[in-house]
Amino acid sequence: MPTRYDQLRLELAADPKVWLVTGVAGFIGSNLLEQLLGLGQRVIGLDDLSTGFRSNVENVLAAQGGEASSRFEMIVGDIRNLETCHRACQGVDYVLHQAALGSVPRSIADPVTSSQVNVDGFLHMLVAARDARVKRFVYASSSSVYGDGTEHPQVEERTGRVLSPYAATKATNEMFAAVFQRTYGLEVAGLRYFNVFGRRQDPDGAYAAVVPRWVAGLLRGQPCRIFGDGETSRDFCYIENAVQANLLAATTVSEGSVGQVYNVACGQSTSLNSLFFLIRDGLLPYNPSISGQQPVYEDFRPGDVRRSLASIDKARRLLGYEPSHLVGQGLSEALDWYATSLGK
Repeated sequence: MPTRYDQLRLELAADPKVWLVTGVAGFIGSNLLEQLLGLGQRVIGLDDLSTGFRSNVENVLAAQGGEASSRFEMIVGDIRNLETCHRACQGVDYVLHQAALGSVPRSIADPVTSSQVNVDGFLHMLVAARDARVKRFVYASSSSVYGDGTEHPQVEERTGRVLSPYAATKATNEMFAAVFQRTYGLEVAGLRYFNVFGRRQDPDGAYAAVVPRWVAGLLRGQPCRIFGDGETSRDFCYIENAVQANLLAATTVSEGSVGQVYNVACGQSTSLNSLFFLIRDGLLPYNPSISGQQPVYEDFRPGDVRRSLASIDKARRLLGYEPSHLVGQGLSEALDWYATSLGK
């Protein structure tokens, strides 16, 4: 039976729109670009290339072909510049705002820059979207806003105290978005991502996410670190689920669907110990020599949440969201991409 997302893709292919994707050269942004161009949409991409890679965009365009490239416009610019945000929003139907400085440790090391990008830049984008009268503004929030909350699964209406500057910026984003809907009538929807992973996620750098970092480490013969005892757990979410949530949140018009914040996850919790062995065993066909490799345990990090497990009932009910890939399925696709991209 076709899902709501199946129906939406048919509708979009028959009636193309104009989309702005901020952070388009990043991991999630480039996957949104790939899906939208594949559906015949026109896309404007905004990125300052500080953490994203131009090669991500180039790879998408090369795979999509010349006709798709003609429907894409790249703006290299910073969301901390209001004029740039205004330019990017002109003539746009939907904004998918992904641009941000991620990572809890990075925000602890440099809270000022995190706030300038994630709060000031976010406010600039809201103002520009309001002034351009876009149909809807969908933005990336984070599961980090649940902080020290003890309820599991985590439900959108009940959060704890945030534990890092990064989490504080995302909680502030949610408040600003709600105010802009109430005050200016700008339709908004927030997506609380839970540990999204998949193709084009950078395995290198000080703040690389755990899945690509461990894949690269195993394939390169480097140690894989676990902070704590390894029983810290996360609701890992494959990139295809995040793409689906963005498109549904932008276009769904059912009663009560606008002005909400939604968990984007699978509703399953996986410990870091389990994740390590899933990745290691999944990589054996590419490198059998890693069969005996074990993780290296270090002290817990400040700001880390101990357990993360999402309720996705709200997204199912109001958006028709249904994860297409659970952790095992997502890892199967992601590991193949990483093994190929790392030359193994």
